[in-house]
Parts: sequence; structure tokens; C-alpha cells
Amino acid sequence: MDLRKLKKLIDLVQDSGVAELEITEGEEKVRITRVVAGGQMMMSPMMGHMQTIPVSAQVPAAAAAEPSEPGLPEGHVVKSPMVGTFYRTPSPGAKAFVEVGQSVGAGDTLCIIEAMKLMNEIEADVGGTIKAILVENGQPVEYGEPLFVIG
Repeated sequence: MDLRKLKKLIDLVQDSGVAELEITEGEEKVRITRVVAGGQMMMSPMMGHMQTIPVSAQVPAAAAAEPSEPGLPEGHVVKSPMVGTFYRTPSPGAKAFVEVGQSVGAGDTLCIIEAMKLMNEIEADVGGTIKAILVENGQPVEYGEPLFVIG
């Protein structure tokens, strides 16, 4: 894709207030995402249908460092980096990625969020034990919605 086109697309996203724009041109795909924290944009070429998104890369630093919300177990809250459908398993009938009480390391896959027919693996940004799973399989989730508590 031509750099002039990319610049125009970035300007379009900045001027319109759109949070995310994805363009497919032949076999090339480009996604431009507005990151709220710094007002900067991120551009990532799409490879295949599975994209890995570290939670800390899309959640503002202040939100990731906030203490637990009222009513949640004590620990680090992993929030959804996007709007989509939450899945605990890689495919129907498969074993869940994680269960309550299971130990996880930073970078381990916790779930998948489907957004616009793309399956996005959500990874743990800290290591610890899963204290709570706050969303049911197949449930829609919003940006910033708590998904897991890791202690």
C-alpha cells in the first residue's frame, strides 16, 4: 500500500474521531487504531486471521495500574483491549485456556476476543494465579471491561 494513502488514512482517523479503521486492498490489510492514552495511533499489518494483542499495549497505563474495582477479588485486573465476543476456548468443545486457581505467566493466552471476524488472542500481562474469570463464554465485552483477576 502506498505511503501517501496510509498518511491520508491516518489523517482521516485523526480528524473523524473514529477509534479504528481497517482497510483491505487485494491481499494487503492495514488496521489503524487510535490509542486513547497518548493520542497516538498504531498501525499494524494484518497477517492471517489470528492476531495476538498484549493487553498492556492497548489499555492506558493508568488503567492497567489502577487498584481493583469494588466487588472484585484483590489482584491485577486484566481488561478487554477491544469490543467483541469473549471466548474461553480456542474452538467449540476444546479445553479452556485458563481456569480459576491456575498459574499463568506473562504472555500466556487467557482467552480470545472475536472482533469483526478476527480472532484476537488476549495474553496475560503479569504472572500469577487466576483468581476470577469475570465473563461468561460467548458473552459480548466492551473496551476496558474487566475479564480476569490475577493475584
